[in-house]
Amino acid sequence: MKKLAIIFLYALIIFSCDQQKDPVYTTNELTYNLYQGSDFNYTGKVQIKELLNGDLELTLELNGNKDTSPYYFPAHLHFGPYDSPDSPIAFQLDPIDIRTLKSVTVLGQLSDGTKLKFEDLSNFDGHIKVHLADSGPEYQVILSVGNIGANDNSSQAFKKEDMTVCSPYLN
Repeated sequence: MKKLAIIFLYALIIFSCDQQKDPVYTTNELTYNLYQGSDFNYTGKVQIKELLNGDLELTLELNGNKDTSPYYFPAHLHFGPYDSPDSPIAFQLDPIDIRTLKSVTVLGQLSDGTKLKFEDLSNFDGHIKVHLADSGPEYQVILSVGNIGANDNSSQAFKKEDMTVCSPYLN
């Protein structure tokens, strides 16, 4: 019985230690909507959290059809609003896995050489696009799109017919 009590005590200590994880985020967090960009029924959200070191973590989560086969939707952070022609890619985000419809990216240096900080987000002129494929004609299919930062992200402002297709060659 004494051995059982000792085992229980060790298990309790180990379980308690597992529950106490160091926080990795500040309290700064923003969420933006991603709207359906084509005939494929994908919408979603992008959550931006500030890490303790000041970096930004972007979590893209889509709502739509999942699949069990591995396939990845490319996603980009662009400069300018979603309806601006020739919006250059600011940062290539980690692709969204069709099995989970989720992607997590720690934002690095942008293509213009700047580093985006949380306090800069409210003035950032940008948007996010999620593509069907990373090349070929399917690259032109935008599954989901949404403005971020200073650009209007409301459903009232979103007009799919005004969306521009992005080029992988604009950086």
